[in-house]
Amino acid sequence: MNDALDILKDNLYDESVVVATSGGPDSMALLYLVNSLKEKLKLDIVCAHVNHKLRKESDDEQVMVKSFCEENGISFEILTIDSYNDDNFHNDARIKRYDFFEKCVKKCQAKHLLTAHHGDDLMETILMRIVRGSSLKGYAGFALKSSRDGYTILRPLINYTKGEILSFVLDNNIPYAVDKSNEKDVYTRNRFRKYVLPVLKKEDEMVHDKFYKLSKTLYMYDEYVSKEASKVFDSICNSGKLDVLKLRKLDELLRIKIIEKLLENSYQDDLMLLTDRHITMINEIIFSDRPNQMINLPNKKLCVKEYNHIYITDEKDILDYEYEFDEFITLPNGKTIKVSDTTGKSNNVCRLSSKDIKLPLYIRNRKKGDRIDVKGLDGSKKVKDIFIDKKISSSERDMWPIVVDSDGNIVWIPGIKKSKFDKQISENCDIILEYI
Repeated sequence: MNDALDILKDNLYDESVVVATSGGPDSMALLYLVNSLKEKLKLDIVCAHVNHKLRKESDDEQVMVKSFCEENGISFEILTIDSYNDDNFHNDARIKRYDFFEKCVKKCQAKHLLTAHHGDDLMETILMRIVRGSSLKGYAGFALKSSRDGYTILRPLINYTKGEILSFVLDNNIPYAVDKSNEKDVYTRNRFRKYVLPVLKKEDEMVHDKFYKLSKTLYMYDEYVSKEASKVFDSICNSGKLDVLKLRKLDELLRIKIIEKLLENSYQDDLMLLTDRHITMINEIIFSDRPNQMINLPNKKLCVKEYNHIYITDEKDILDYEYEFDEFITLPNGKTIKVSDTTGKSNNVCRLSSKDIKLPLYIRNRKKGDRIDVKGLDGSKKVKDIFIDKKISSSERDMWPIVVDSDGNIVWIPGIKKSKFDKQISENCDIILEYI
């Protein structure tokens, strides 16, 4: 563990330091190493432990880690998670963990947060992102050092394999726990760990060093491209909105990096939720002739194109919207309205004659007092009552699209109700809209 000790000696001195400690062999080895340098480097060590309450062994692991800290004069901070809000458990757990770690860092005014990510973790991360799709920076996995707001995340074990760390723990009689969920094939990372890494290590037992070199190379190139992108970012971004025409003139690599920067500003530590597919979709709408488009992104965010600008926003901030319709549009509720040639008859299809309405058409969400002249009904009906009749939830009502002409007449409530302007298949019409 000489490399890890050297990393600690080169980066820590006379300071408080937070060590993220799960209780597994990796984090216990790291805590042991930091503690061995406590006197020499004048360190005030804080152990940050998270009890996820997902396994019956979780409480025993908390006791084990706390006992180690008490025996070695290490401060112990604990977070117990009783419930998870996100459909993606791993994402929610990670957010809660790092929020807790950051609170510990700020509480003790630490300069560094130490995590036990090692060489096998780096290989798994890079491989997963290659398969899933990512950015140049994403393909690099994670670095030895990562800057945060006011502190640095340091990963001293990045040069070591899981096997090397386990041998060190056993040789030094360091207590540790084993998370049996790490053996379950249901998790993607576990499958890479169990089936892919052994094959690579059979080819070269030092393959983790090759991955680390790849990671450092990708970070180096990404840093250069990032600097070039930063030089032009401010000139094409105003109040968080990118200028479409200026983006089109840029070299593709630079344009992609600026899109990533826009996403980074919005997602920050949640950037791993995005894939190269999202970048590609945003790049495509930059060159699309359609003036108004939306792309649904993870964490209930939207990429919005409005004529000559593109920006990222939360779904909840798009409750009031109005877009001029031009052949195709992706809506805040994730649905699409497009010009079609379908012969369908459902409420998902609307046939109009430009002689009966005033163009262009607009698509907006509902407004107070909205009424529609319902097809087949002698008179109008409140849109609110139609939503109630169809048992549409309040949150859905706020986002539901309403199609109106330039005079404000409601011509269609997509998927729910047609207006008197809708034509039969046998009647003349020159506009067919489909809601999908």
